[in-house]
Amino acid sequence: MADAAHIPDEAETRAKWGNFAFSPDTKKKADIYIGRYPAGRQQSAVMALLDLAQRQVGDETKTQGWLPVPVIEYVAQYLGMPYMRAYEVATFYTMYNLAPVGRYHVQVCGTTPCMLRGSDDIMAACKNRGLVKGATTPDGLFTLTEVECMGNCSSAPMVQINDDNFEDLDYDSMTAILGDLADGKQPKIGTQLPGRHTVEPYGGPTTLNAMVDKNHDYRGEW
Repeated sequence: MADAAHIPDEAETRAKWGNFAFSPDTKKKADIYIGRYPAGRQQSAVMALLDLAQRQVGDETKTQGWLPVPVIEYVAQYLGMPYMRAYEVATFYTMYNLAPVGRYHVQVCGTTPCMLRGSDDIMAACKNRGLVKGATTPDGLFTLTEVECMGNCSSAPMVQINDDNFEDLDYDSMTAILGDLADGKQPKIGTQLPGRHTVEPYGGPTTLNAMVDKNHDYRGEW
């Protein structure tokens, strides 16, 4: 794909990350995750350990983090599994970055519900801020990726930026979010519509406003 992120040269990657190892804090967390599985099943913790490794790389580079090949190899060795098995996981899930990203990884949903609700306007806001799909801004601050459905269809359009979701967006609110992040401020997480808290109907609930039998407590029957 033309907008796919560029994977660095392997020789450069190995020179920089060939001696990667979990920090004491990351190792402690990794061993907790491994301990949740029966003996001989430690490989089941591969997703959690890849995430921990990516976050450690992010901490060391002041970015959202990514998984260089030597880091994936380290995780595989830590779990006693073939490298290819760990690599298959890292390449399957978009939560793992296989190339360097910026401080803020802006993932815009372009699937049908978000598209119908204005995801093109969200992309336009990103473009006008200097973001380009599959690339990182020259200041290293933003990386833009278009992704498939992230499960927030009821509050479309939405984006995920690092670990946070921003929903019910339009051109202006997306522009404001990017501006806040660039200025070192924390924008409001979740829905951007005033008076809405989660994904309840905008304007208030329209169903299940009252119990059918107000004198009967159904809670003990589930």
